[in-house]
Amino acid sequence: MKIWVDLTNSPHVLVLRPVIDVLRADGHEVQVTARDFAQTLELLERYGMDHTAIGRHRGGRYASKALGLFDRSLALWRWSRGKGFDLAIGHGSNDVMVAAAARRVPSVTMFDYEWAKVQHNVNCRLARRVIVPAAIPPERLYAYGARGKVHAYEGLKEEYYLSDFEPDEAVLDELGLDRGKVLVLLRTPPEVALYHRLENDLFGTLIDRLAADDNVQVVALARTPQQREGLQALGAGNFVVPERAIDGPSLVALVDAVIGAGGTMNREAVALGTPVWTTFAGRLGAVDEKLLADGRLNRLEDVDSLRLAKRGGDVGFQRVRRDPRLLAELALGAAPRGS
Repeated sequence: MKIWVDLTNSPHVLVLRPVIDVLRADGHEVQVTARDFAQTLELLERYGMDHTAIGRHRGGRYASKALGLFDRSLALWRWSRGKGFDLAIGHGSNDVMVAAAARRVPSVTMFDYEWAKVQHNVNCRLARRVIVPAAIPPERLYAYGARGKVHAYEGLKEEYYLSDFEPDEAVLDELGLDRGKVLVLLRTPPEVALYHRLENDLFGTLIDRLAADDNVQVVALARTPQQREGLQALGAGNFVVPERAIDGPSLVALVDAVIGAGGTMNREAVALGTPVWTTFAGRLGAVDEKLLADGRLNRLEDVDSLRLAKRGGDVGFQRVRRDPRLLAELALGAAPRGS
């Protein structure tokens, strides 16, 4: 089959890379389009993934998002002319759902956070299949038009795309980190996401707390140039703010703690056995609810209660490695029979 994969955010590169590898290994032709946002294009280059860059993020306002959806969907529709795709796959990408529907190409959407209502009201209605973790009750998705379309997988998406991953300590040297200090990976909030606004006083207080701790060295991963500039303007000597995409999973696995205001990097920490705290300010999704209930994720509500220390051995932790072929097969199930 001829399969179209669209990537609109940096985590999607990690999630769908092994799925693309499985599809190609099985003889399918896969073409990739990508949006210029966060480190999406940089990660594609880092992993040597062929792609066509189309469109960019238009900002966090509703009007800007609507304009971005229209412009990029139109650009994708034009790009896809005459390519004869049998299936389109996106991880929460509304753009490819709209363009594929206009081309009468069956589509599949994947995601693991159910409360992005504006986004899911588009992608769930247009997709033939909705692939989500089993932790999400399917009835939470029915209002988006997903009734009868939901197909679930066990565990975390991170357990699939990290199934063959082993950390590379070269990332510590690349960033010039002092291994004698408590190493903290800090992930900024997704400020342009409609479900998570940046009015997060806790996160600002956390930055002040970390900047004042001489025993700590912080790697702060910004999502946007504006966030990066703001972190650099702090002038905190113990903050390292990378300007390009790095080996994020290795860093997650090797630091002493991860503190994130988003989701994917937090769940990478869970999957890799690194202590992790969430400062997420939006409505919790079912996946994080379960991780909190199971004690695999910590919720940071009071910065003064945060205790950071060097890690000992990961005694008792057993990684769960899941086969990404399952995700590929779930996606292929949306293709017309005989394709």
